[in-house]
Amino acid sequence: MTQIHGTTIIGVRRNGSVAMASDGQVTMGETILKHNARKIRKLHKNQVIVGFAGATADAFTLFERFEAKLEEFSGNLPRAVVELAKDWRTDRILRRLEALLGIMDKQFSYIVSGSGDVIEPDDGIVAIGSGGAYALIAARLLLKHTQLPADAIAREAIQSAAAVCVYTNTEIFLATL
Repeated sequence: MTQIHGTTIIGVRRNGSVAMASDGQVTMGETILKHNARKIRKLHKNQVIVGFAGATADAFTLFERFEAKLEEFSGNLPRAVVELAKDWRTDRILRRLEALLGIMDKQFSYIVSGSGDVIEPDDGIVAIGSGGAYALIAARLLLKHTQLPADAIAREAIQSAAAVCVYTNTEIFLATL
């Protein structure tokens, strides 16, 4: 899977709660252009959280397409995700989009890419972007060794990633279900 640089998205679930957090940093090459960009959105009647890593314009196009798929399949998240990935892979215009999506609802967690990848993480944790691996390990450890709620774990995971990833900052945006 292609590594997208310039952001960190982490999504976790605990005790029936779902939280997705992102940092706010936007970079172009080695330059920080913005500190407080919102990279996560709630879709489909606030029942699905989607975060993106990659080109912003591409992400907005994918948000719109994905929201249409959710409507088309009456909120059936697994079906909507697979259909988006198929379109993304085969459509001449969409397949040029450079982004990764992290997608969660109360039941499912997915990472979707333009190369046709639809990954449902074994532990339900969604982690994408250049700081994703750092946030992932932090979230796993916090889930294992604390009783923190999902939103606190997501925040702490972003903080941990920001401590070691130059493409991640501590302007945290959070969405919960």
